[in-house]
Amino acid sequence: MNSWLWKPRRLLSHSFGAVFFLISTLPLLLLILLGAALLVRSWPILYTIPFRELFLGTTWLPNEGKFGYLPFIVGTIWVTGVAMILSIPPCILTAIYLVEYARPGLQALMKPLLDLLAAIPSVVYGVWGMVAIVPMVQVLNPAANRWLGALPFFSSENPTGYSILAGGIVLAVMVTPFVIAVTYEVLTAVPMGIREASLAVGATKWQTIKYAVMPQALPGIVAGVVLGASRALGETMAVMMVVGNIPKIPGSIFDPAYPLPALIANNYGEMMSIPLYDAALLGAALVLLLIVLFFNILSTLTLRRFLAGKKRV
Repeated sequence: MNSWLWKPRRLLSHSFGAVFFLISTLPLLLLILLGAALLVRSWPILYTIPFRELFLGTTWLPNEGKFGYLPFIVGTIWVTGVAMILSIPPCILTAIYLVEYARPGLQALMKPLLDLLAAIPSVVYGVWGMVAIVPMVQVLNPAANRWLGALPFFSSENPTGYSILAGGIVLAVMVTPFVIAVTYEVLTAVPMGIREASLAVGATKWQTIKYAVMPQALPGIVAGVVLGASRALGETMAVMMVVGNIPKIPGSIFDPAYPLPALIANNYGEMMSIPLYDAALLGAALVLLLIVLFFNILSTLTLRRFLAGKKRV
Protein backbone atom coordinates (compact mmCIF):
# COMPACT_ATOMS: atom_id res chain seq x y z
CA MET A 1 0.00 0.00 0.00
CA ASN A 2 1.28 3.44 -0.86
CA SER A 3 2.58 5.39 2.12
CA TRP A 4 0.58 8.48 1.13
CA LEU A 5 -2.62 6.44 1.57
CA TRP A 6 -1.50 4.72 4.78
CA LYS A 7 -0.61 7.87 6.72
CA PRO A 8 -4.09 9.48 6.65
CA ARG A 9 -5.68 6.17 7.67
CA ARG A 10 -3.24 5.72 10.53
CA LEU A 11 -3.83 9.30 11.65
CA LEU A 12 -7.60 8.74 11.52
CA SER A 13 -7.24 5.50 13.51
CA HIS A 14 -5.17 7.21 16.21
CA SER A 15 -7.63 10.10 16.34
CA PHE A 16 -10.58 7.78 16.90
CA GLY A 17 -8.59 5.90 19.52
CA ALA A 18 -7.90 9.12 21.39
CA VAL A 19 -11.57 10.15 21.21
CA PHE A 20 -12.76 6.79 22.54
CA PHE A 21 -10.17 6.91 25.32
CA LEU A 22 -11.39 10.36 26.33
CA ILE A 23 -15.01 9.19 26.36
CA SER A 24 -14.10 6.13 28.45
CA THR A 25 -12.42 8.35 31.06
CA LEU A 26 -15.46 10.63 31.45
CA PRO A 27 -17.12 8.50 34.20
CA LEU A 28 -13.89 8.55 36.23
CA LEU A 29 -13.53 12.28 35.65
CA LEU A 30 -17.13 12.84 36.72
CA LEU A 31 -16.56 10.84 39.91
CA ILE A 32 -13.44 12.86 40.72
CA LEU A 33 -15.26 16.15 40.10
CA LEU A 34 -18.21 15.01 42.23
CA GLY A 35 -15.95 14.01 45.10
CA ALA A 36 -13.95 17.24 44.82
CA ALA A 37 -17.12 19.38 44.79
CA LEU A 38 -18.48 17.63 47.89
CA LEU A 39 -15.12 17.99 49.64
CA VAL A 40 -14.91 21.71 48.88
CA ARG A 41 -18.51 22.39 49.96
CA SER A 42 -18.18 20.32 53.16
CA TRP A 43 -14.73 21.67 54.06
CA PRO A 44 -16.05 24.36 56.47
CA ILE A 45 -17.49 21.76 58.84
CA LEU A 46 -14.55 19.37 58.38
CA TYR A 47 -12.22 22.24 59.28
CA THR A 48 -14.31 23.69 62.11
CA ILE A 49 -15.46 20.62 64.04
CA PRO A 50 -12.89 18.03 65.25
CA PHE A 51 -12.97 14.70 63.44
CA ARG A 52 -13.82 12.73 66.58
CA GLU A 53 -16.72 15.00 67.48
CA LEU A 54 -18.07 15.02 63.94
CA PHE A 55 -17.89 11.31 63.08
CA LEU A 56 -18.28 9.83 66.54
CA GLY A 57 -20.71 12.37 67.97
CA THR A 58 -24.28 11.27 68.65
CA THR A 59 -25.94 14.69 68.92
CA TRP A 60 -27.59 16.33 65.91
CA LEU A 61 -28.80 19.80 66.89
CA PRO A 62 -28.09 22.19 63.98
CA ASN A 63 -29.62 25.17 65.82
CA GLU A 64 -26.98 24.72 68.54
CA GLY A 65 -24.16 24.00 66.12
CA LYS A 66 -23.89 20.32 67.13
CA PHE A 67 -23.40 17.88 64.25
CA GLY A 68 -22.74 14.20 64.91
CA TYR A 69 -22.79 11.72 62.04
CA LEU A 70 -22.61 8.52 64.08
CA PRO A 71 -26.40 7.87 64.45
CA PHE A 72 -26.85 8.26 60.69
CA ILE A 73 -23.89 6.06 59.78
CA VAL A 74 -25.01 3.36 62.22
CA GLY A 75 -28.60 3.63 60.95
CA THR A 76 -27.42 3.19 57.38
CA ILE A 77 -25.38 0.11 58.30
CA TRP A 78 -28.25 -1.40 60.33
CA VAL A 79 -30.84 -1.04 57.57
CA THR A 80 -28.47 -2.30 54.89
CA GLY A 81 -27.33 -5.21 57.05
CA VAL A 82 -30.88 -6.33 57.80
CA ALA A 83 -31.80 -6.07 54.13
CA MET A 84 -28.85 -8.20 53.03
CA ILE A 85 -29.43 -10.82 55.74
CA LEU A 86 -33.04 -11.17 54.59
CA SER A 87 -32.28 -11.17 50.86
CA ILE A 88 -29.07 -13.18 50.38
CA PRO A 89 -30.33 -16.74 51.17
CA PRO A 90 -33.49 -16.61 49.00
CA CYS A 91 -31.64 -14.82 46.19
CA ILE A 92 -28.87 -17.43 46.00
CA LEU A 93 -31.31 -20.35 46.27
CA THR A 94 -33.52 -18.83 43.58
CA ALA A 95 -30.57 -18.40 41.23
CA ILE A 96 -29.44 -21.98 41.87
CA TYR A 97 -32.92 -23.27 41.11
CA LEU A 98 -33.22 -21.26 37.89
CA VAL A 99 -29.83 -22.40 36.61
CA GLU A 100 -29.71 -26.00 37.77
CA TYR A 101 -33.30 -27.21 38.10
CA ALA A 102 -35.77 -24.97 36.27
CA ARG A 103 -36.99 -25.76 32.78
CA PRO A 104 -36.17 -23.33 29.96
CA GLY A 105 -39.78 -22.14 29.86
CA LEU A 106 -39.69 -21.14 33.54
CA GLN A 107 -36.35 -19.40 33.05
CA ALA A 108 -37.78 -17.42 30.14
CA LEU A 109 -40.72 -16.38 32.36
CA MET A 110 -38.74 -15.45 35.46
CA LYS A 111 -36.12 -13.24 33.80
CA PRO A 112 -38.64 -10.58 32.61
CA LEU A 113 -40.37 -10.67 36.00
CA LEU A 114 -37.07 -9.97 37.78
CA ASP A 115 -36.38 -7.13 35.35
CA LEU A 116 -39.83 -5.74 36.13
CA LEU A 117 -39.09 -5.77 39.88
CA ALA A 118 -35.89 -3.82 39.23
CA ALA A 119 -37.78 -1.23 37.15
CA ILE A 120 -40.46 -0.40 39.76
CA PRO A 121 -39.92 3.15 41.15
CA SER A 122 -38.65 3.30 44.70
CA VAL A 123 -41.57 5.46 45.83
CA VAL A 124 -43.93 2.61 44.90
CA TYR A 125 -41.92 0.29 47.14
CA GLY A 126 -42.14 2.93 49.86
CA VAL A 127 -45.93 3.16 49.61
CA TRP A 128 -46.16 -0.63 49.66
CA GLY A 129 -43.97 -0.66 52.77
CA MET A 130 -46.19 1.88 54.54
CA VAL A 131 -49.40 0.04 53.63
CA ALA A 132 -48.30 -3.57 54.15
CA ILE A 133 -44.95 -3.89 55.93
CA VAL A 134 -45.23 -1.23 58.66
CA PRO A 135 -48.53 -2.64 60.06
CA MET A 136 -47.07 -6.17 60.01
CA VAL A 137 -43.95 -5.06 61.87
CA GLN A 138 -46.10 -3.20 64.40
CA VAL A 139 -47.92 -6.45 65.21
CA LEU A 140 -44.59 -8.25 65.71
CA ASN A 141 -43.16 -5.40 67.80
CA PRO A 142 -42.02 -6.47 71.30
CA ALA A 143 -44.06 -3.53 72.65
CA ALA A 144 -47.10 -5.63 71.70
CA ASN A 145 -45.49 -9.10 71.96
CA ARG A 146 -43.31 -9.29 75.07
CA TRP A 147 -41.89 -12.74 74.28
CA LEU A 148 -39.66 -11.20 71.62
CA GLY A 149 -38.19 -8.74 74.11
CA ALA A 150 -35.93 -11.38 75.67
CA LEU A 151 -34.07 -11.96 72.39
CA PRO A 152 -30.94 -9.92 71.48
CA PHE A 153 -31.55 -6.99 69.11
CA PHE A 154 -35.33 -7.38 69.49
CA SER A 155 -36.12 -5.44 72.67
CA SER A 156 -37.61 -2.03 71.86
CA GLU A 157 -39.80 0.68 73.32
CA ASN A 158 -40.93 1.89 69.91
CA PRO A 159 -44.70 1.23 69.65
CA THR A 160 -44.94 1.88 65.91
CA GLY A 161 -43.98 -0.24 62.91
CA TYR A 162 -41.70 2.45 61.46
CA SER A 163 -38.39 0.79 62.16
CA ILE A 164 -35.17 -0.74 60.87
CA LEU A 165 -36.97 -4.03 60.23
CA ALA A 166 -39.56 -2.36 58.01
CA GLY A 167 -36.85 -0.56 56.04
CA GLY A 168 -34.81 -3.76 55.81
CA ILE A 169 -37.72 -5.76 54.42
CA VAL A 170 -38.48 -3.14 51.77
CA LEU A 171 -34.80 -2.88 50.83
CA ALA A 172 -34.48 -6.67 50.68
CA VAL A 173 -37.23 -6.83 48.07
CA MET A 174 -35.65 -3.97 46.12
CA VAL A 175 -32.16 -5.53 45.89
CA THR A 176 -33.46 -9.03 45.12
CA PRO A 177 -33.49 -8.60 41.29
CA PHE A 178 -29.89 -7.34 41.24
CA VAL A 179 -28.47 -10.12 43.41
CA ILE A 180 -30.39 -12.84 41.57
CA ALA A 181 -29.36 -11.50 38.16
CA VAL A 182 -25.63 -11.41 39.01
CA THR A 183 -25.72 -14.81 40.74
CA TYR A 184 -27.61 -16.29 37.78
CA GLU A 185 -24.99 -15.07 35.31
CA VAL A 186 -22.12 -16.27 37.50
CA LEU A 187 -23.59 -19.76 37.87
CA THR A 188 -24.22 -19.91 34.14
CA ALA A 189 -20.56 -19.04 33.51
CA VAL A 190 -19.35 -22.16 35.36
CA PRO A 191 -18.22 -24.62 32.63
CA MET A 192 -20.62 -27.48 31.98
CA GLY A 193 -17.65 -29.86 31.97
CA ILE A 194 -17.26 -29.39 35.74
CA ARG A 195 -20.83 -30.56 36.28
CA GLU A 196 -20.45 -33.48 33.92
CA ALA A 197 -17.21 -34.60 35.55
CA SER A 198 -18.81 -34.54 38.99
CA LEU A 199 -21.85 -36.48 37.85
CA ALA A 200 -19.63 -38.97 36.04
CA VAL A 201 -17.93 -40.04 39.28
CA GLY A 202 -21.27 -40.73 40.97
CA ALA A 203 -22.11 -37.44 42.70
CA THR A 204 -25.74 -36.47 43.03
CA LYS A 205 -27.17 -33.29 41.56
CA TRP A 206 -27.00 -31.44 44.88
CA GLN A 207 -23.50 -32.72 45.65
CA THR A 208 -22.39 -31.44 42.25
CA ILE A 209 -23.85 -28.02 43.00
CA LYS A 210 -22.43 -27.88 46.52
CA TYR A 211 -18.92 -29.22 45.93
CA ALA A 212 -18.22 -28.47 42.26
CA VAL A 213 -20.30 -25.51 41.09
CA MET A 214 -20.50 -23.29 44.17
CA PRO A 215 -16.74 -23.13 44.91
CA GLN A 216 -16.18 -21.97 41.34
CA ALA A 217 -18.98 -19.39 41.50
CA LEU A 218 -18.37 -18.12 45.05
CA PRO A 219 -16.25 -15.04 44.18
CA GLY A 220 -18.82 -13.92 41.62
CA ILE A 221 -21.67 -14.47 44.07
CA VAL A 222 -19.84 -12.36 46.65
CA ALA A 223 -19.47 -9.63 44.04
CA GLY A 224 -23.21 -9.76 43.36
CA VAL A 225 -23.98 -9.49 47.06
CA VAL A 226 -21.67 -6.48 47.40
CA LEU A 227 -23.34 -4.82 44.41
CA GLY A 228 -26.71 -5.39 46.08
CA ALA A 229 -25.38 -3.86 49.29
CA SER A 230 -24.17 -0.82 47.35
CA ARG A 231 -27.65 -0.47 45.87
CA ALA A 232 -29.18 -0.70 49.34
CA LEU A 233 -26.76 1.85 50.83
CA GLY A 234 -27.81 4.55 48.39
CA GLU A 235 -31.56 3.97 48.45
CA THR A 236 -33.43 7.02 49.71
CA MET A 237 -37.14 7.38 49.09
CA ALA A 238 -38.45 3.93 50.02
CA VAL A 239 -36.36 3.71 53.19
CA MET A 240 -37.17 7.27 54.22
CA MET A 241 -40.89 6.46 54.13
CA VAL A 242 -40.76 3.46 56.50
CA VAL A 243 -37.67 3.69 58.72
CA GLY A 244 -38.89 6.30 61.22
CA ASN A 245 -36.24 9.05 60.69
CA ILE A 246 -35.22 9.62 64.32
CA PRO A 247 -31.54 10.62 64.80
CA LYS A 248 -30.45 8.19 67.51
CA ILE A 249 -28.31 5.07 67.60
CA PRO A 250 -30.66 2.07 67.38
CA GLY A 251 -30.34 -0.88 69.71
CA SER A 252 -32.93 -3.13 68.11
CA ILE A 253 -34.29 -3.93 64.66
CA PHE A 254 -37.62 -2.59 65.94
CA ASP A 255 -36.11 0.82 66.73
CA PRO A 256 -36.39 3.69 64.25
CA ALA A 257 -33.28 4.89 62.45
CA TYR A 258 -32.17 7.76 60.23
CA PRO A 259 -29.94 6.66 57.31
CA LEU A 260 -27.62 9.10 55.58
CA PRO A 261 -29.63 9.29 52.31
CA ALA A 262 -32.80 10.12 54.23
CA LEU A 263 -30.98 12.83 56.21
CA ILE A 264 -29.83 14.53 53.01
CA ALA A 265 -33.18 14.21 51.22
CA ASN A 266 -35.22 15.43 54.18
CA ASN A 267 -33.17 18.47 55.11
CA TYR A 268 -31.22 19.82 52.17
CA GLY A 269 -32.67 23.11 51.03
CA GLU A 270 -34.25 23.86 54.41
CA MET A 271 -32.84 26.01 57.20
CA MET A 272 -29.79 26.87 55.13
CA SER A 273 -29.43 30.05 57.17
CA ILE A 274 -28.02 27.98 60.04
CA PRO A 275 -24.20 28.20 60.05
CA LEU A 276 -22.44 25.04 58.85
CA TYR A 277 -25.75 23.27 58.18
CA ASP A 278 -25.23 23.21 54.43
CA ALA A 279 -21.66 21.95 54.89
CA ALA A 280 -22.84 19.29 57.34
CA LEU A 281 -25.34 17.84 54.88
CA LEU A 282 -22.82 17.86 52.05
CA GLY A 283 -20.33 16.21 54.39
CA ALA A 284 -22.90 13.46 54.95
CA ALA A 285 -23.18 13.10 51.16
CA LEU A 286 -19.38 12.80 50.95
CA VAL A 287 -19.37 10.06 53.61
CA LEU A 288 -22.11 8.18 51.76
CA LEU A 289 -20.21 8.49 48.48
CA LEU A 290 -17.05 7.06 50.06
CA ILE A 291 -18.96 4.13 51.57
CA VAL A 292 -20.68 3.24 48.29
CA LEU A 293 -17.41 3.71 46.37
CA PHE A 294 -15.65 1.33 48.74
CA PHE A 295 -18.28 -1.38 48.25
CA ASN A 296 -18.24 -0.96 44.47
CA ILE A 297 -14.45 -1.20 44.28
CA LEU A 298 -14.55 -4.30 46.49
CA SER A 299 -17.19 -5.85 44.22
CA THR A 300 -15.25 -5.04 41.05
CA LEU A 301 -12.00 -6.52 42.37
CA THR A 302 -13.79 -9.68 43.50
CA LEU A 303 -15.51 -10.11 40.15
CA ARG A 304 -12.24 -9.58 38.25
CA ARG A 305 -10.62 -12.27 40.35
CA PHE A 306 -13.47 -14.61 39.50
CA LEU A 307 -13.23 -13.91 35.77
CA ALA A 308 -9.45 -14.35 35.83
CA GLY A 309 -9.92 -17.74 37.49
CA LYS A 310 -12.43 -18.74 34.80
CA LYS A 311 -9.93 -17.90 32.06
CA ARG A 312 -7.26 -20.07 33.71
CA VAL A 313 -9.73 -22.96 33.87
